[in-house]
Amino acid sequence: MSGGRDVTDQHHEPERAEPGDEERDPVASTLGESLAKAARSSGMGQLVDGETPTGTALMAALGGVRGLLETILPGLVFLIVFTFTQNVPLSIGISVAVAVVFTVVRIVGKTPVTQALAGLIGVGLSAIFALITGRGEDNFILGIWTNAAYAAALLISILVRWPLIGLAAGYLMGDGLAWRSVKSKFRVMQALTFLWFLLFAARLLVQVPLYLAHTDAATSALALTKLLMGVPLYAPLLLITWFVVKGQFPQKPQSQKPQGDSAG
Repeated sequence: MSGGRDVTDQHHEPERAEPGDEERDPVASTLGESLAKAARSSGMGQLVDGETPTGTALMAALGGVRGLLETILPGLVFLIVFTFTQNVPLSIGISVAVAVVFTVVRIVGKTPVTQALAGLIGVGLSAIFALITGRGEDNFILGIWTNAAYAAALLISILVRWPLIGLAAGYLMGDGLAWRSVKSKFRVMQALTFLWFLLFAARLLVQVPLYLAHTDAATSALALTKLLMGVPLYAPLLLITWFVVKGQFPQKPQSQKPQGDSAG
C-alpha cells in the first residue's frame, strides 16, 4: 500500500517553481538585498510600509516634489528652447544650467544631493555627447542606452527564472527567496517583471525611430515622448506593483521596525 501513500504525499506537497532550486542562493540573496536597499532608499520604502498608498507615500516614492522637478524640468526646458530655436548649444546649456541650480540649492540647503547630483551627471554626459556631434538628438542617447540596459536586465532575469521584481519585493517584504518555492507567487513575480520590461521596451520602440530620423522635428518629438513616457507611465506601474506585491506578501516587513524609524 506504499504506492497510495506516495500519491497522498505528492498531493499535499507544495508546488515549487523549480523543484531542485536551493532556497538560499548567495548571488540571488546579495542581488535581492541590494535591490531592496536601493528601492527603500529611493523612497519606495514609504510606499511599501503603508497599508494604503497615500498621495504622500506615492510622491515620496517618486522622489518628492523637488525630485520630480529635478527629473522633469531639464528635459522640459530643452524641449521648449529647442522647439523654438533649433539651437543645440543654447538648448543644452539652459538645460544643464537648470540641473546645476537644483544641485546648488540642495547643497546650500544641506539636503541630500544624491538624486540631484545623479540627474546633473546624466544631463551633463548627455550634453557632452550632443555638443560633440552637434546633433540635438544625441542629448537623449544616454537615456536610450539606459532604457535598453534595464530592458535587457529585466528580460534576462525572466528567462533565467530569477525575476528582478521578485528579488526586490521578496527582500522588501521580509520574504527573502521563499516566494520562489510557491508556484503562484513565482508566476506573479515573473508577470510583474515582464510589465516593467514592457515599459522600457515601449520607450525604445517609440524613441529609437525618432532618434534615427535625425531631424529637428523628430528631436522635438523625442524630447516630448521622453517626458510623456517618464513619470506618467512610471507612476501608475509603481502603484500596480504596490497592489500586487501587497497581495502576494500580506505580512509586515520584519526589517522595518528597529533602526530606520527615528526620522529626523
